[in-house]
Amino acid sequence: MLKRIKAGVLDVAYEENGVPNGTPVLLLHGFPYDVHAYDEVTPLLVAAGCRVLTPYLRGYGPTHFLSADTPRSGQQAALAHDLLAFLDALAIPRAVLGGFDWGGRAACIVAALWPERARGLVTVNGYNIQDIPNSGKPHAPENEHRHWYQYYFHGERGRAGLAQNRRELCKLLWRLWSPNWRFDDATFERTAASFDNPDFVEVVIHSYRHRYALVPGDPAVEETERRLTAQPPITVPTIVMEGDGDGVMGVGGSAHHKRHFTGKYKRRDLPLVGHNPPQEAPQEFAAAVLSLIKKH
Repeated sequence: MLKRIKAGVLDVAYEENGVPNGTPVLLLHGFPYDVHAYDEVTPLLVAAGCRVLTPYLRGYGPTHFLSADTPRSGQQAALAHDLLAFLDALAIPRAVLGGFDWGGRAACIVAALWPERARGLVTVNGYNIQDIPNSGKPHAPENEHRHWYQYYFHGERGRAGLAQNRRELCKLLWRLWSPNWRFDDATFERTAASFDNPDFVEVVIHSYRHRYALVPGDPAVEETERRLTAQPPITVPTIVMEGDGDGVMGVGGSAHHKRHFTGKYKRRDLPLVGHNPPQEAPQEFAAAVLSLIKKH
């Protein structure tokens, strides 16, 4: 059921399913996706007695800013504060957090800096907290090649290209990042409607510029950004999921991220799955969430 709630600087649109007194599970999408990434995960969690909440992130779908004066920031700290504000608005003290891409980053940050709010964490591609002070260091050429879209967004040509060709560009990224996923046009269009949000382009462009220290962040969350420069460890029970067909993840994957997880930790590799495990492997994603609930 689609609902809305004022949370922090946003009027958040979100899907809620399951019994109100069920174990809260918060599922967070990334770029360029939306809440439909969890369409097949949600019923599996609801059947197990969970209360499942899936918000549209800032800049996506019906979610909008409450004030025209709020910076249209896509930086990692802003996403984390949105998540905290959403939990507070719904009076949820603790939840299992699950996410990928931008959503996985927000979940990782909350789990690292406010572990009392996370009963457990399911994160795709490991430790997603950006190391912005070291963002200028070059990576292996093959990995740089995979990040072409990020560099495209650094210039005004990229901003104009995203604004003009948002559906075509995002559909291309779906294909490149999940080469084994045979999604149809209807599946893509259900999500693509979220890219029509009037703040989508500004939030996306800011996200991909801020992570390389090319633009300033929102002063309201700068203290959190400062804390993130220390690359804080994640102490809550965590399951890392990674598809071996992910076309954007760096060569070698995220196995070396284990040092950032100091609590209970497991990895689950997904053969042929790309960048969007909730939609490509919903049963496996739901099973990971449920295993955290049962064990912890």
